[in-house]
Amino acid sequence: MNHKDLEAWKQAMSLVELVYTRTEQLPAKEQFGLQTQMRRAAVSIPSNIAEGAARKSDKEFIQFLYIALGSSAELETQLILCNRLFQIEATDLLNENEKCRKLFLGLIRYLKSKGS
Repeated sequence: MNHKDLEAWKQAMSLVELVYTRTEQLPAKEQFGLQTQMRRAAVSIPSNIAEGAARKSDKEFIQFLYIALGSSAELETQLILCNRLFQIEATDLLNENEKCRKLFLGLIRYLKSKGS
């Protein structure tokens, strides 16, 4: 399975682009703080999908999808912090992140059902 064909990977890549654009709004003092952390969490999401898809087994792929879910939860927390600390509206990013999360969970269900 090629990761570039997966809707979950495509959506996650779009989320990364949005995060990079939106984090430009953060104060300069956050360049090496929250901005960097958010970008790393966002990049981790499609990166883990790609790495998991390249593995030999569905079981390994599922494990990497769970890691992507963890990074998604981390990003969600950071987006909420951006809103609380800097009044940066993040509803659209939170919605995109949730779409990605649902795609990951659907892919996990599909891969688990193949093994049954």
